Amino acid sequence: MGFPGGLGDPVALSYEWCRNLARARAKNFYYSFRLLSRRQHDAICAVYAFMRVCDDLSDDPGMSLEQRQAALANWRRDLDLALGGLKTMPLHPVWLALYDAVLKYKIPPEYLHQMIDGVTSDLEFRPVETFDQLYRYCYQVASVVGLTVIHIFGFKGEAALPLAEKCGIAFQLTNILRDVREDAQNGRVYLPAEDLSRFGVSVAQLEHGSRDDAFRNLMRFEADRARRYYDESKPLVEMVDRGSRASLRALIEIYSQLLDRIVASDFDVLNRRIALTTWEKVSILIREKLRG
Repeated sequence: MGFPGGLGDPVALSYEWCRNLARARAKNFYYSFRLLSRRQHDAICAVYAFMRVCDDLSDDPGMSLEQRQAALANWRRDLDLALGGLKTMPLHPVWLALYDAVLKYKIPPEYLHQMIDGVTSDLEFRPVETFDQLYRYCYQVASVVGLTVIHIFGFKGEAALPLAEKCGIAFQLTNILRDVREDAQNGRVYLPAEDLSRFGVSVAQLEHGSRDDAFRNLMRFEADRARRYYDESKPLVEMVDRGSRASLRALIEIYSQLLDRIVASDFDVLNRRIALTTWEKVSILIREKLRG
């Protein structure tokens, strides 16, 4: 169930805007979701666009901290207005498509609010002391996205939900390992302080790109942790609807190969950004598509 037919044109325009934004910015996500039906792909583009705008508001260098906080508070208010229906629908082009997707796929609104919570937590970054704190952050910025996405994929059984959560944790841990120096230089060290202390690695070392044995041991520990979350989430693939499995397998494979490449580089993430090429991602899509 979505919008009534008479509203097709404005909804279609909203979805078109979301698709264009996702095509330009989504990278790994956009590739894997090309394997879905057009309706599912559009819904995920709407969710992505909602999150992308939210992220951009939080990172806008032209605004002060107070202005960014106010912008995110307004974004949350507009989310509530949009979810309230057509009579209170805000004017931003994302809202019609997002509301339509929420209606069609019965996406729990609290997931969308938790996404805003995660972005808001980065505005006044607090050092991450423990893995429990890091897990909470990863849940807000990645797991809730996974929980939203499997509603669009379709799934059977409540057991799929904790597996989607773990899958999101694995993806975000991979991103953190890839971006460790960039984040540190921006004043955001996501690796837990308890782990830095355990392996004898300083924040200054992350900022200045000193890759020694202590750093390698720390990164190996964190990579092994991420790999465990990939392994534990594997049964999720068989729990989503058959037509969505190729897309989920492709997404997991793209991120999993990224983690493998970080490990294979001997954790050379302090001097370069490790990534898969466009052709490598397309090859994964083709392979998973052929698997069916």
